[in-house]
Amino acid sequence: MDTNPVRTYGIGELLGMARERAVPVVRGIADTALAAPTPCAEYDVKALVNHLFQVIVQFQRLAAKEASDFGETPDRVGGSPKWRERLTDETDRLVAAWSAPGAEEGTTGGMNMPARLVGSMALLDLTVHVWDLARATGQEYPGADEAVVAELSAAVDELAPTARKMGVFGEPVPAAEGASAFERLLARTGRDPHWG
Repeated sequence: MDTNPVRTYGIGELLGMARERAVPVVRGIADTALAAPTPCAEYDVKALVNHLFQVIVQFQRLAAKEASDFGETPDRVGGSPKWRERLTDETDRLVAAWSAPGAEEGTTGGMNMPARLVGSMALLDLTVHVWDLARATGQEYPGADEAVVAELSAAVDELAPTARKMGVFGEPVPAAEGASAFERLLARTGRDPHWG
């Protein structure tokens, strides 16, 4: 009999793991790469960084059960030469917000979704969009922690039908034989894990 129960991680812990992989990528984005294309066809690097900034700031509010505003995406990259440090600081705040007692309880957001699922959406962006940025700027992305991939796989199962209708996810891409769990996750969001 297996006496080791599977550990359940809090969203704050999982975001902390994703943050450790995200910060080096953000710091490694050269100003000369800001106009480069990304795996998200609608965004170049600068637009994707601004989108990630917006997500990170608004999901802090959702953790606190406050109203969020995803309407207008401010240009935080063009507005400050210290955008990498500011994005790192906001990511720290995101981890803290979702680590606060009660953040995962109840519902949050305009659609009254389960708070943990909303936290998983922040985790998805902080993982997949950072992979997008790494690919777009020629950086290595070491994949995601096993616990992060497990959380995101369950979230994608739940979110995919609506996300595809809304154009948030593309149609799934076939994953290569022998693909890692992270590559299979990317493929399920409509990304080619070997984009370049």
